[in-house]
Amino acid sequence: MSLTAGSRPDGTRPPAAVEEPAAAVAAAVAKDRVPGKAAKAGKAGKAGKVPFKVRLRRDRTLILMTLPVMVLLLVFNYVPLLGNVVAFQEYDPYVSSNGITAIFHSPWVGVEQFSRMIDDPLFWSAAKNTIVLFVLQLVLFFPVPIALALLINSVIRPRVRAVAQAIMYLPHFFSWVLVVTVFQQIFGGAGIIAQILEDHGHSGFDLMTNASLFKYLVTAQAVWKDAGWGIIVFLAALAAVSTDLYEAAAMDGAGRWRRMWHVTLPALRPVIALLLVLRVGDALSVGFEQFLLQRYAVGAGASEVLDTYVWNMGIQNGDFSYAAAVGLVKGVIGVCLVLAANKFAHLLGEQGVYQK
Repeated sequence: MSLTAGSRPDGTRPPAAVEEPAAAVAAAVAKDRVPGKAAKAGKAGKAGKVPFKVRLRRDRTLILMTLPVMVLLLVFNYVPLLGNVVAFQEYDPYVSSNGITAIFHSPWVGVEQFSRMIDDPLFWSAAKNTIVLFVLQLVLFFPVPIALALLINSVIRPRVRAVAQAIMYLPHFFSWVLVVTVFQQIFGGAGIIAQILEDHGHSGFDLMTNASLFKYLVTAQAVWKDAGWGIIVFLAALAAVSTDLYEAAAMDGAGRWRRMWHVTLPALRPVIALLLVLRVGDALSVGFEQFLLQRYAVGAGASEVLDTYVWNMGIQNGDFSYAAAVGLVKGVIGVCLVLAANKFAHLLGEQGVYQK
């Protein structure tokens, strides 16, 4: 017996109520495959987003908590940016009763201050010292917290790990006056090392006044003072690494160095990229107080950086417009370096400071 399309084995046809749902499903699938329908569905999804008023009412507690911080940032970080207008003036604070109203009475000179900066050899000397110190600190100082964090993380006993971390973190709370004093007592002409050498018939050791070694001295001071802060950041990143990864690597035969190379360092890579972007953005701000305290020991030729140069021109010499111009250029270059470094982090597959 031959069967017709849609018929049952007994020769009868199924009820129409059974055929209609199947036809309806096929028609719905065909409609969903039309490009216009998919686009309309996407628009409908966007239209279903939570309205701004609803989100504002939902997050009002968090907004109120962050409001004081936003006000402080606005007052102390963004409002002072308006004072950069003096970089395009011949600013005289004594032309009016106070410094703020003096801005409106000072004559405009355009880009004259910037032209003067380009022709100033002292500016280029300070810029050169700043770049050399930044590169040196990036090569010698930046890897130190990573290495110390890996070393502390490998310590098995928690008490030993806590004591080592506390000792390394303690100098972060010291002021630069105390840090320079400690180094003076160790490496100065009357320091401990000089006295030991004198007791053994040697003399003439004074690292604190050696201009040629000054860049290495300030790098060592920065490492001793601030390496502990970086250790905490990297240890926090290491705490988030799952122990299952280490156990799986150990079961595959990976030793301690293999586990560090294939598990630990990849886990630290996002944090390293983020801190590197921030460090590059702060390239022209290698320090102020640290160099100002040791300026007269080694001379301005070795210790003059852009921060101290702005202070000397603006505060000591009273040339506020020229100092503002130098500071403005320094800030713009820093922003450009942050954007470039963040773009480079994106090319490496990392998030950086902000997402794409």
